[in-house]
Amino acid sequence: MKSQVKKCPECGNDNLYVNAEKGEIICKECGLVIEDKMVDFGQDWREFEGGEESQRRGGAPLTYTQADKGLSTQVGTSADLSVLKGKERQKFYRLQQWQRRVSTAIERNLRLALTEIKRISSNLNLPDSIEEEASRIYTMAVQKGLVRGRSMEQVVAGTMYITCKRNDCPRTLEEISEVTGLDKKEVAKNSRFVARQLNIKVLPVSPVTYIARFASDLKISAATQTKAVKLIEKAQKVGLTSGKSPKGIAAASIYVSSLLNAERKTQSKISEISGVTEVTIRNRYKELVKALDLEEEIRKSKKLLEEENQKVTASP
Repeated sequence: MKSQVKKCPECGNDNLYVNAEKGEIICKECGLVIEDKMVDFGQDWREFEGGEESQRRGGAPLTYTQADKGLSTQVGTSADLSVLKGKERQKFYRLQQWQRRVSTAIERNLRLALTEIKRISSNLNLPDSIEEEASRIYTMAVQKGLVRGRSMEQVVAGTMYITCKRNDCPRTLEEISEVTGLDKKEVAKNSRFVARQLNIKVLPVSPVTYIARFASDLKISAATQTKAVKLIEKAQKVGLTSGKSPKGIAAASIYVSSLLNAERKTQSKISEISGVTEVTIRNRYKELVKALDLEEEIRKSKKLLEEENQKVTASP
């Protein structure tokens, strides 16, 4: 740990004390703390073999996704087996087994729940940041006793739904319900319960966040996808999206944009991909067309599409 300070700026004394652990330089005469955020540029030691004194300055990064992190003391690691033989290895296994038996109910619950969170994240193709955040929220819920009287699976499902919405990576209730095997109402109810008890603010999801997923599954062009986003932005300005399902608005905007760009996708196909009923798509479609005054554009687009179809049919 190095410093360019040689004299105290207050009293001019050169009798200084360097506290390497805290990164401070203190004047012994007047007690002035000259520096308090010194950086250690020395070698960052790593330990490969057990010694009398460890030279490591830091360990593995903290994470909520591993049940053994931050819980009770862990008896050894798998790396220890390489140096153990015979009776010592058997003793190691016995100690590990005993440690698992005496673990608390909270630790056992977390161990199962974090495994379930990993499984759900994998099935829904969620990023690691979502998995980490969900693990953190569930850990808070367990520590506050919110799991009592509820199954672990219900609270995990509600936690995953909240986390996806908070990180602009929405997954529908149908998707989470399918992966967890729970009813949609149970997932929604537990998500509201966890959010209320932990004072987590969950803002409404913007319909724009669904466009990329739906467009990818429907295999529509980038121009049609961009048009759908612009339609949603215009609808938000006139207050059309208020109180409406984001999925319904997104599905309807894709249907309208596909008509405008002569890239028509059927309502049944969009309904199948988005999980929104055809009735809802038709209702949102009528509202979008009326509010944004798109009747004439859609009529011209439909006429152009019919003419192109007729030319294709008439060609030998």
